Amino acid sequence: MEETIAGTEAAQIPQQRGESLLETAVRYAEERHWDVFPGSWLEAVDGVQRCSCGDASCPAPGAHPARPDWAAQATGSATVARRMWHKQPAASILLPTGRTFDALSVPESAGFLALARMERMELTLGPVTLAPDGRMRFFVLPGGSLKVAELVRRLGWAPASLDLVPLGEGGYVAAPPTRFGSRAVQWACRPTPANRWLPDAEELISPLAYACGRDR
Repeated sequence: MEETIAGTEAAQIPQQRGESLLETAVRYAEERHWDVFPGSWLEAVDGVQRCSCGDASCPAPGAHPARPDWAAQATGSATVARRMWHKQPAASILLPTGRTFDALSVPESAGFLALARMERMELTLGPVTLAPDGRMRFFVLPGGSLKVAELVRRLGWAPASLDLVPLGEGGYVAAPPTRFGSRAVQWACRPTPANRWLPDAEELISPLAYACGRDR
């Protein structure tokens, strides 16, 4: 069964049920060939859910790297992923950017506006996450993050004026069904066989920049 958030058809957000973090991490590695690595997790402290990092004011509770060498830990091997989540079944699923994909991060309100515009333009989208931090992350071909500033300038915007953040090498995305504080990361546009081939950043930058400009 799938839950959706009210909005346009393009904004349907399936919520996976009954699938463990381990099973999902393995599926991402096997089916999408994404590198994965286990991050922090939530644990009950005096009846309150806190991040495993121990910081009571953690800005991303349960959804950030748990160790400094996380980039070297990331793996595309389903066998290794299974072993890592066996050790810590509650660990969040994090996907490094700059490898099989980059991501373009925008505020949720701008993201929904862009999704509706992209649907009207009949653009082919890659996966898109919606996280409880109020941001959407659009997956694009690797290397796309390096083009964003110049593409935005060509459209007449100053890159610093838009809340459009490119995520490339050294970055990461929290993947569903990772819990981020009291809620879970979801798919705004889920991975399917149809979107295995990702769009280039150049294909999405116009509607994303427009939406971010409207959202200011």
